[in-house]
Amino acid sequence: MALATTPEPPYYAVIFTSLRNVQPDDGYEATADRMVELAREQPGFLGVDSARAGVGITVCYWTDEASIAAWKANAEHALAQQRGQKEWYARYSLRVARVERAYAVDTGNG
Repeated sequence: MALATTPEPPYYAVIFTSLRNVQPDDGYEATADRMVELAREQPGFLGVDSARAGVGITVCYWTDEASIAAWKANAEHALAQQRGQKEWYARYSLRVARVERAYAVDTGNG
């Protein structure tokens, strides 16, 4: 997976960190993939970075807070959130930040 390419700041980052409480064969991966697909269709979506190694971290980038609110209100996303709370996560946190500066370096080593 490539790193997200974002425009010049400012823009917003929604940072979702989680600890899972069940095994990955429970529909989680398919739902996570669907949420990225669905987010890409939303107005204001800029990109996503995600990693999992014990702790999961997903950062979605958005143009503005209205786009973030619309994503949160998306019906399919809301159902996935409910399932996550009931089945998949032992603990999670969500943070919203305004990105003021951003730097990217391509070392050519990848």
